[in-house]
Amino acid sequence: MTTPTPVGRPFWQVKSLENMSRMEWEALCDGCARCCLNKLEDWETGQIIWTNVACSLLDGESCKCADYDNRLATVPDCVPLDPEKVATLTWLPPTCAYRLLEEGYDLYWWHPLVSGDPDTVHQAGISVRGKTVSEEGMEVEDYENHVVFWPGEDGEDEPTLMPALGK
Repeated sequence: MTTPTPVGRPFWQVKSLENMSRMEWEALCDGCARCCLNKLEDWETGQIIWTNVACSLLDGESCKCADYDNRLATVPDCVPLDPEKVATLTWLPPTCAYRLLEEGYDLYWWHPLVSGDPDTVHQAGISVRGKTVSEEGMEVEDYENHVVFWPGEDGEDEPTLMPALGK
């Protein structure tokens, strides 16, 4: 489990995204790797359409970037998250800790900071572990053959997806 803040509450409940340390910011990532998937956007509606096509650097079993420190040099369209971007990006998964906190919600029960176990994100079926194909050698036109629906994306929250404390 995470170390509580002096007031007895975890850092993500008392600090804004802007006021978090680098270590706290990085700890917010639940390890689902859904932000590492290629997405399609309907140009007319702006709707984000999810695929299971993973960035070439994503290890689909560990759900970790194979070269996190150098990813921006290797993958030109990789988008590093910061508080300003979190507030404007429409493609962050609805289960994403950064998005949840930005929108005033708490973390889900399966988030490693809540559960104390980095495997609960996988056990809850939130992560992309074992569910992706690599973009390597794939034509962008073929992405539409890999459209998928991830938990929480249809606007209907299942009981297992409700944030730990709610809004």
